[in-house]
Amino acid sequence: MKKISVFIIAIIAVIVMFTVVNMSTYPDLPVNSISPKEAIEKLKKANQIDLVKISQDDNEAWYITENQNGVTEVDENIKKFMSSNGWVFTEKEGSGLFFKKDSGESSVVTTEMWTKKYFLVKVPSHF
Repeated sequence: MKKISVFIIAIIAVIVMFTVVNMSTYPDLPVNSISPKEAIEKLKKANQIDLVKISQDDNEAWYITENQNGVTEVDENIKKFMSSNGWVFTEKEGSGLFFKKDSGESSVVTTEMWTKKYFLVKVPSHF
């Protein structure tokens, strides 16, 4: 009887450990240059910054931001970020925010809910 109790406790401990480990991991990022945990750490170190760049290549740059008050706040942060670089918001369609410049250039910034707490933002490199 004592051996069965010890065995059951051991199984429960393994299940609890497995659950805790799985809850502390994040889904994969759409980029390979940084791990999910490194991206979160980079965002936490930035403190006051709304969008933190986590990757850039020839085609696009990826940013991460915290989901504090939902999609609307994330969109507003993107609009501020883009307008500070000369872009004017024109419309939103789905997860895409459309911007134009006086020169006639246009750009689409897309958002993706990565986890319940974090959003990923993809900005074209011509930005």
